[in-house]
Amino acid sequence: MTESGKEAGPTRVAALAREVEEFVATAGWEQQPQLFALVPTSELLRQQPELADQLDSGSELTPVAQESLPDGDLADALASIAWPDVVHGCALAQEIIVLPPDAEAELPEVGETSDAGDIERLRQAAADHPLRTEARLVAAVLRDGSAACVMRLRGSHDEDQGAADEIIEHPELAPNLVDALRATLLP
Repeated sequence: MTESGKEAGPTRVAALAREVEEFVATAGWEQQPQLFALVPTSELLRQQPELADQLDSGSELTPVAQESLPDGDLADALASIAWPDVVHGCALAQEIIVLPPDAEAELPEVGETSDAGDIERLRQAAADHPLRTEARLVAAVLRDGSAACVMRLRGSHDEDQGAADEIIEHPELAPNLVDALRATLLP
């Protein structure tokens, strides 16, 4: 594989993660987690030619929104998914709470074998923390193993400047989520 070929996977999946985040952002905040299949655009057009005017035919893969995930634990929902071969990757968009590192020390202790009540208490403490930042995280993976993460930090409303969102992009933002998404692509 050439050096440019090595970059194709990470560059391609990063562009798809940004595309999914921009799509989800059009509906605003306060959304449930959303799952997307990443399918070859050519295959999608072959099966549904009426979509030709709506799709970017120059794009190799197209994100296709899936049905809503069941309520409950996201890890359990992802563990029950197995994609057909035509799906070359997947992406998940979810809203999260981000705390600065020093604020995390103020949260209640939760052990590795915590029950659902402990985890819910921790989530509530983070949601109520005065230094919290709301964010939308998108993780995307391809069958070749490449992955990307994009996070939009929800801006605070400044009377003079309106809302300013910050975008952060790094493949290691959510390693556990990336691993869970990769597992959905295993045979």
